[in-house]
Amino acid sequence: MIEVRGLNRWFGTVHAVSSLDLDVARGEILGFLGPNGAGKSTTVKMLTGMLQPSSGTARVAGFDVVSEPLEVKRRIGYVPESGAVYDNLTAAEYLDLVASLHHLDPARTRVRADELLQLFGLRDEAHRRIAEYSKGMRQKVLLSAALLHNPEVLFLDEALAGLDANAALIVKELLRSLAAQGKTIFFCSHILEVVERICSRIIIINKGATIIEGSAADICARTGTATLEQAFSQLTGVRDVASVTRDFLAALENS
Repeated sequence: MIEVRGLNRWFGTVHAVSSLDLDVARGEILGFLGPNGAGKSTTVKMLTGMLQPSSGTARVAGFDVVSEPLEVKRRIGYVPESGAVYDNLTAAEYLDLVASLHHLDPARTRVRADELLQLFGLRDEAHRRIAEYSKGMRQKVLLSAALLHNPEVLFLDEALAGLDANAALIVKELLRSLAAQGKTIFFCSHILEVVERICSRIIIINKGATIIEGSAADICARTGTATLEQAFSQLTGVRDVASVTRDFLAALENS
């Protein structure tokens, strides 16, 4: 469902994504990880047609992201890292707008929108302006909008940010169910425990290039670590967390 070959993106002299290759199968939940500035969000923006690649090719749901961007966008749902919504609209109005952009049947869409708002506990808040919503409530609206047209591929960039524990549990169970139905999930998150629990395969990138891929168990075995967090820290060049903490506390005591 996602095929990437030699994907590159330059910002001036900065090589944000470097000769990236990847394949994601139908029904797979792929964890796409990397430290800040590794190129994760840039990759997602290229795959969703929001950013033009400098070179290389990418196909999503069988369509080229450069030459057939509208066909790609018809088949994907996307929750960006910093999602903007129209504050003066209510949640119900915002979902109506998204449905119109996808040319969905209004009557059927209202039923589905109501189901999504109920799922995320927003049904009673559906006619309040989004300006009055908390960060977590806004995130639920974005998730609802991404799912509204029943996409074949779902791109989630820090989609759990701001959600309370109950909403996060719902999203995790929903992702498993969608994958079981054959939907493809491209999941970016800094919450490595969640990635380890729900992703069937993980790719870790650093400085725009893939450094390792496999299941969480495979990655831990290859790095000789007990958890994905430890493997991530080792692979991305971050010092041991305990060592960093000790150094900080020692400096604090001596200051």
